Amino acid sequence: MKAFLAINHFLKSEKFDELHSHIIKSAKKLGVDMEIKTNQELIFSDEKPDFVLFWDKDVNTARLLEKRDIQVFNSASSIALCDDKAKTYLALKDFVPQPETIIAPLAFTEVDYTEFVHLATQELGFPLVYKECFGSFGEQVFLCRNESEILSHINGKPFLLQEFIADSEGEDIRIEVVGGKCVGAMKRTNKNDFRSNITNGGTAVPYEPTQSEIYLAQNACKRLGLTFGGVDILKGGYVCEVNSNAHIINLLNTTGIDASPMIIGHIIDELL
Repeated sequence: MKAFLAINHFLKSEKFDELHSHIIKSAKKLGVDMEIKTNQELIFSDEKPDFVLFWDKDVNTARLLEKRDIQVFNSASSIALCDDKAKTYLALKDFVPQPETIIAPLAFTEVDYTEFVHLATQELGFPLVYKECFGSFGEQVFLCRNESEILSHINGKPFLLQEFIADSEGEDIRIEVVGGKCVGAMKRTNKNDFRSNITNGGTAVPYEPTQSEIYLAQNACKRLGLTFGGVDILKGGYVCEVNSNAHIINLLNTTGIDASPMIIGHIIDELL
């Protein structure tokens, strides 16, 4: 079986290299001849593998591959829903519990959001969480305690404002789901930041999720159409974010659970 691992042409770091190398090794052990291809290379390629494991957020390139009748995992539509936090919230709204969220109205140029911010804070109170709609590893996410702080972060990019779940400050649960099943989980804690992300200095320990937490993660992935995904759950049973290509090396290092062969194995089963 021939496959491509799709990565971003412009993102290069030791962290990404380690992940990509690990996935390639996992594929080889399962008898899959997997080759790394960047999104730029894929745009100009006329090769047609059995499938593409799309470990990036370039939705348009993923859709281009699907137009060529190539099986892409996760699908372009699922990646699009997870990549945009506003789209994630709307897709999951009234389906799983989430922190109360208000999406900023779209503006095509930099505008004065003072009135919107004032109206939103009347509903959400302080502190609240400011999130740009696009971003990873907890970047572009800020805890704001007044309107001035919110306004200082607005930069012309789409954003939303979200209820701050104080009981879960610096703490969450990451559940990895593959093929509708919970395959592993870890509890992340950061004593120096309200964001629990390991990239921001958080630490992680193995975690045994409750049936309720597993159900939340499974339902979120199903709703978003994910073959595999990492679901972040806050205290109180709130789904915070869903990742279409979570950094599974952190799960491996924390728990010893390797999601990579599970993901590839599930894809093989789907295709056979």
